[in-house]
Amino acid sequence: MKYIYNDSTIAFVTAAAQTCLLIEHAGEHERNEWREQMLRLLPVLYLRARLLEKSEAILEDEPQRFVTEEDYNYVLIGMRDLLGQDDAYLDVFVDQGIYTDEIRTAYISEGLADIYQELKDLAAAFQTEQEDIMHDAVVVCREAFEAHWGQKVLVVMRALHESVSATY
Repeated sequence: MKYIYNDSTIAFVTAAAQTCLLIEHAGEHERNEWREQMLRLLPVLYLRARLLEKSEAILEDEPQRFVTEEDYNYVLIGMRDLLGQDDAYLDVFVDQGIYTDEIRTAYISEGLADIYQELKDLAAAFQTEQEDIMHDAVVVCREAFEAHWGQKVLVVMRALHESVSATY
């Protein structure tokens, strides 16, 4: 079980837990302060995920999903309320890795809620204190990072950067 106790995994899980806390408590912050904190934390999260070593799942079944629809909606609404009109941004639509001319409205809150779902499932798996479950949760989260939420971190960072820069 060296994988779940190595430095890169511990650093990633720590960054994931910090991100979850900041997202869960969005309503307790002032908008600009929260955006600044998120802009400091998201690059760390991205880097920590990028530095994770690859590993193979141990268990045959997919890890349990812990985040419910109610949990997802709670954090989504909290961030949407906090960000207000700064939540929406224009994004270029990407279909299967191919950029198109289609521009769509996207939302910081939705991107972060999607990221939260992956990270919170990981954090909840670690709370089980069952090493095989913890190991596979890291493997699944890392694979999901490569497949989709890593790109969401970058897009959300760009949108947050623009919204913060507009206030100066």
